[in-house]
Amino acid sequence: MSDNLIKSMMTAMRAAVVLLVVAWILNIPGRIGLNLFTEQMMMAVLGLSLALTFLTFPLSSGVVGEEAVAARILEGKEDIAGPIDLALAALSLACCFYIAIRYPELIRELVGRPVSGVAIATVIVLLVFEASRRVAGLALVIIVLLLCAHALFGWVLPEMFASRPISFSRLMVYLGVDTNALLGNTLQIAIVVVVPFIIMGQVLSRCGGSAFFSDFAASLMGSFRGGSAKIAVVGSAFFGMVSGSAVANVASVGTITIPLMKKSGFPPHTAAAIEAVGSTGGQIAPPVMGAAAFVMAEYLQVPYADVMLASIIPAFLFYAALFVQVDLESAKLGILGEPRATLPSPWKVLREGGHFLLPFVLLVVGLLWLNMEPEYAALLGTALLMVMAVIIPYKGQRLSIREVLSAAVSAGGAVTDIIAITAISGILIGAMNLTGVTFSLTQQLITLSGGNLPLLILITGFASFILGLPLPTLGVYLILAVLAAPALVQAGIAPMQAHLFVLFSGILGMVTPPVALAAFAAATIARSDQWKTGWTATRLSWCAYLIPFLFIYSPALVMRGSALEILVALGIALLGIVMGTIAVVGFFFAPVSPALRAVYGVITVMLFSQPAMFPGAAWVQGAGVAAAVVAITREIMRRRTPAHGGSATT
Repeated sequence: MSDNLIKSMMTAMRAAVVLLVVAWILNIPGRIGLNLFTEQMMMAVLGLSLALTFLTFPLSSGVVGEEAVAARILEGKEDIAGPIDLALAALSLACCFYIAIRYPELIRELVGRPVSGVAIATVIVLLVFEASRRVAGLALVIIVLLLCAHALFGWVLPEMFASRPISFSRLMVYLGVDTNALLGNTLQIAIVVVVPFIIMGQVLSRCGGSAFFSDFAASLMGSFRGGSAKIAVVGSAFFGMVSGSAVANVASVGTITIPLMKKSGFPPHTAAAIEAVGSTGGQIAPPVMGAAAFVMAEYLQVPYADVMLASIIPAFLFYAALFVQVDLESAKLGILGEPRATLPSPWKVLREGGHFLLPFVLLVVGLLWLNMEPEYAALLGTALLMVMAVIIPYKGQRLSIREVLSAAVSAGGAVTDIIAITAISGILIGAMNLTGVTFSLTQQLITLSGGNLPLLILITGFASFILGLPLPTLGVYLILAVLAAPALVQAGIAPMQAHLFVLFSGILGMVTPPVALAAFAAATIARSDQWKTGWTATRLSWCAYLIPFLFIYSPALVMRGSALEILVALGIALLGIVMGTIAVVGFFFAPVSPALRAVYGVITVMLFSQPAMFPGAAWVQGAGVAAAVVAITREIMRRRTPAHGGSATT
């Protein structure tokens, strides 16, 4: 089969994914009198997505996991699919469409578990395993295989770990076709809710949105010290609100900001680390967070707008910490900003591309005030964006209708990794439902902590972080939302705080070696040492490791409380960020001695002591506020003194 024919087939399948999802959201089948089960649509999209996965990430590439996704995004890498890949793609289409077409009859037939039905269900499960291996690596597949083995052989284990006997045929039919497993809510959310936002992000990127956000960030931040790095932070925050993917953010914004940072004087590994950390925050930045946020809304049975609002302060603290660190690093290195005359005017940038903000305004209004479902709000914002891309020129250029449609179609290929991960996560959830491991593990976590809430939180946070090293953020959240978050809720933590805790803790693997995918992707652009970049990103992320422990104890930091309580909690957290960053960087207006850095570190711990953490914590925090005021006053008194080598603050 020729390469051109394969590419044409892949384009057709991408278009089919997008058309199926959009048609389902708009209820086109119902409008024409075609009554379909949701599972039929899901299975059809799954078949197309699995086929695209095998053709997009062929065996010949020799690269699997998120490294393969990074290679595709960063290098535009398109390896040629071989015979095995083509066979797997064809098998995916045949099996999934067979289920999709015959689903109404099959749900009755499969009760008796006929050999043909068991065989097809088994093949689909194995295809999902292989597709997940190619886009997420072996770690998630091994975890699910162990749970499947536990379902089959758990009856021979000691009583603490035992499960009731389950036959192979029942297990495969349940995992491959049941609505509590593969065809459950997790896959449905990925297809119906996440895909529209991916379409929006793809169209925005193609019509110049990423360039607009970078230009706007430059116009706002370029003249300040370390302006190029601040452009990276602000630009990554802007674009991350749409992409929700750390690697996609690095690829879109980093190609502009990393060379700019290197040119202004930042070492290559530092430039790459700054972009990696800024891009990672996009997964938690409203209004469009990563796919895990939409799954979270479903688990919590709350509107997505509630998740979005609860994430505003934690995301703000994440970027505030990075911004302050970049500022002090710039002062320490003596890196000044660009002359204002060389930078674009904010008003000029807004005049040229301000229309890119309108879809976001429409999105937020739809979610918060019109109570629209996220998928409808996303489609509405995308429609407005597509119309503007054709009508309103950006930098003198308009997109043709064909180019706009091509951007939308590309989303059908951009969702393959998300659909593969959510599909195998559905299988994981199904296996745990069958064995009852979810309830037993929750109880074991509580028993292991001895009823001690701080210890339980530490165990859960550590588990989230460890799983976040080899697994994609969505996979980490899906596992821990089922296994660990219920233990926190049972121990008295509010559900929103518990689920946000495991989500925020899980993203840190993107910048923490040995995996550190976002950091390594940025290192590729910067041509810097990957390990040095990863450890620098870890240092720059110091506060991100602590933020989850702040908001899990403080409802005010997830917008639960009076306006005064929220402002006080936010102010103290920001003060702690400033003190902690001075301690980490060793510089404020002048160099800070090691002894004082240690003192400032202690003050940071005092400020981060939330009143609910332990008896007397409120007094400790209050003393920390007083000490921080004294410390900052002292540093201001030393400002720009020649004896301390102070640095300009412009």
